[in-house]
Amino acid sequence: MKKVKLIYNPNSGEKRIISVLDDIIKVYQQNNYMLIPYRLNKEEHISKAFLGIDDTYDHLLLAGGDGTVDIVLNSMKEFDINIPIGILPTGTANDFANALKIPWDVKDAIKDIINSTSKKVDIGKINDKYFINVASAGMFTDVSQKINPDFKNYMGKVSYYIAGIEEALHLRKFKINVHSKEVNYEGDMYLMLVFNGKTAGNINLAYKAEVDDGYLDVIIFKAMPIPKSIPMLINILKGEHLDHYNEDELLYFKTKKVLIECSDDLITDIDGEKGPDFPLNIECIKDGIEILGYRKD
Repeated sequence: MKKVKLIYNPNSGEKRIISVLDDIIKVYQQNNYMLIPYRLNKEEHISKAFLGIDDTYDHLLLAGGDGTVDIVLNSMKEFDINIPIGILPTGTANDFANALKIPWDVKDAIKDIINSTSKKVDIGKINDKYFINVASAGMFTDVSQKINPDFKNYMGKVSYYIAGIEEALHLRKFKINVHSKEVNYEGDMYLMLVFNGKTAGNINLAYKAEVDDGYLDVIIFKAMPIPKSIPMLINILKGEHLDHYNEDELLYFKTKKVLIECSDDLITDIDGEKGPDFPLNIECIKDGIEILGYRKD
């Protein structure tokens, strides 16, 4: 019987995993897998999740949001764990799972994972940490860090919208320097995002991104008067902002590696968790991890 390690966050996504845990075990047992669960918690180091993992394990199954996937990804790299992962989108934010087109229904997601062939996809690296979906800095990017965990679990996605509206009431610009093979930019911005996936907060900002093309998609919203931002917001809602934009308002490019510097007191965010301090050396790690259940089309 093939073994699978289930690593799950019991508090993510309004604690949705609790109500579907038995379904997950049942489906795996029906498909002749021995599922061995590990419950993430603050009292134990993540390394305990990988105890006993050897070549008898078929894959890891991760249940949670982007933050959970990010924590496990970094630990896998730290402990040199190189087996495929399947993702069950049971968190508040499941942006990377959405980029992979993983079904929200747990049974459908498991079916795709079990019946698929593993696929290598890219990951990002920012200084000495890895990210799976997006690295960001500027307005809105630390919203997830500011939200009380109990409030986030109770209110779900609504908590992000409430915090985002509060942030928008206090516009602040930041001076950055961006250096890559493709672009050199020095100026003010409101928000910077470096995508491996496609969405942030379920907003399809990097709709031209591909998780297996060896490139990261950089989007920088430059500082601009509020009246000028309205057409940009309309284009974002229409999903056309990367096709129709003024370079005085938005900077978009694909790159394998970029250096970003900022002298302002600016917090960074990677997949909903606190990121490293500036300067940021960000690069794409081609084929950095193996994924199960990826629907390319």
